[in-house]
Amino acid sequence: MRKLIFTPLLAIALCGCSNTPASSVDTGPQRLRPEIVRVLPHDVTAFTEGLEFAGNTLFEGTGLERKSVVQAGPAGEAPTVKAALSPEIFGEGITVLGPKLWQLTWRNGYAIERDAATLAELRRVPYQGEGWGLCHQRDRLVMSNGSDTLTFRDPVTFAVTGTVRVGHTQLNELECVGDDVYINVWQTDRILRFNLPSARVTGEIDASGLLTAGERTAADVLNGIAAVPGSDRFVLTGKLWPKMFEVRFVPNP
Repeated sequence: MRKLIFTPLLAIALCGCSNTPASSVDTGPQRLRPEIVRVLPHDVTAFTEGLEFAGNTLFEGTGLERKSVVQAGPAGEAPTVKAALSPEIFGEGITVLGPKLWQLTWRNGYAIERDAATLAELRRVPYQGEGWGLCHQRDRLVMSNGSDTLTFRDPVTFAVTGTVRVGHTQLNELECVGDDVYINVWQTDRILRFNLPSARVTGEIDASGLLTAGERTAADVLNGIAAVPGSDRFVLTGKLWPKMFEVRFVPNP
């Protein structure tokens, strides 16, 4: 009878095990959901395109021609400053860098630089293609245009400095937090957490169920992500939503 010689390699083959540490196995993006901390009122006429905190002030940019505005004030309260856009402009994403605010336009072909305190328009800078979402990461702007690619731009000149592919299309509203970008996927209740250094989606957030069935009938899609400074919380809202939700992102079983 032929004898079976038991070697370490044969043992691995028979048991189906390996020397690969469990921590190195790629389990895919972390599955998360929003845990509601508190509910705040939201202007039901606001077609939200951009949402961002600067200190305790919540800035919001809205869309639609003849209805686009940019406004700012304490979260959940009436804005203390507001600027209407020209009737032909469809406003899009916004981001605040110190004394300046950048605001995208959808198909008008330029970004608007504003004074962050007064929201007065300072200048317009042209760019190619559509503008959707905008945030800033240290010394650069991060912009979406509805494709699967994020574009990096110089915060002063607005010139393109690089790109990165995310692997998902319909990338819309953006929120930069450290090395991560939180991305609202248009026409869905899904938010991606995309890590810029690794160019990988590290989290997927299911934000469905925030509104009741009745509230959803008059509302449009989820679109609005603002990180609350100095905390682990975010404020979420959507186009024509009656509410904003302060949330934490927790594991979704």
